[in-house]
Amino acid sequence: MDGAGNADEADEGWVVRPVTGAATTKAYRCPGCDHLIELGTPHRVVWPVGALDDRRHWHTPCWARRHARPDRFRRGGRRG
Repeated sequence: MDGAGNADEADEGWVVRPVTGAATTKAYRCPGCDHLIELGTPHRVVWPVGALDDRRHWHTPCWARRHARPDRFRRGGRRG
């Protein structure tokens, strides 16, 4: 847990932080599906371990099925 009481999940070299809908302050674009994560939607913030500047906001189901389309996301958040 971090100082704010948020639990981070470890996932294959990635830091995965769940975000509650109440904690969102703006909409983000999910790199998994390229659709907006609307304000108030629970989701995940994900970044490579040691690279906080590369964090991206993902729909929870998109992050869960990211391995089904490995070409969709590469480290650094660039779509291929």
